[in-house]
Amino acid sequence: LRSYADSVRDFGDAVVIGFGHEMNAPWYSWGYGHVAPQTFTAAWRHIVTLFRSEGAYNVTWLWTVNADEPGTTGPITSWWPGDKYVSWVGIDGFYTRPSDTFNKIFGATIKQIGVFSNKPILISETAVSPRVNRYAAISNLFHGVHSSKALGLMWFDITQHGGITHQDWRIENATPLAEQAFQLGAHNLHLVPPKS
Repeated sequence: LRSYADSVRDFGDAVVIGFGHEMNAPWYSWGYGHVAPQTFTAAWRHIVTLFRSEGAYNVTWLWTVNADEPGTTGPITSWWPGDKYVSWVGIDGFYTRPSDTFNKIFGATIKQIGVFSNKPILISETAVSPRVNRYAAISNLFHGVHSSKALGLMWFDITQHGGITHQDWRIENATPLAEQAFQLGAHNLHLVPPKS
């Protein structure tokens, strides 16, 4: 870990690092129901502290939760390591149903985060299912990013198989209208720079 921290420090340019993403959900071995939140937060603080002790101040620390899913995800406050150890908060969430909107997917989580932190928010993993009206949903996604003053979004540009949560999320394999919505959204998105 020290060697990696030294490599990041010596690289010199800005680097975004996160680990143990979606820890408030049960599908990873480090997550909800598998590891105690106190163990996770202690590990997070240890790694950030070690990087800083090695002089790796060029790291932006991205702490990423899954968008709140009542009955599935655990309380995100339990996994919060503290403002001192986080630069940005990431939220992962996907449009899988025709009724999905930015507010339905991300709204409750953004409100929960606002109770304990004012760190900048990044929609750190998202995409829209080909099973919904992608033009409308993609337009709604970009509008939501803008209206929530999020830093931006990262599109999950991967093909998967196996159900509603594992689909072909790729934008380049989408219809021309979906690609147009993405291009328009990206072009018109006025990103809010993070506060230093």
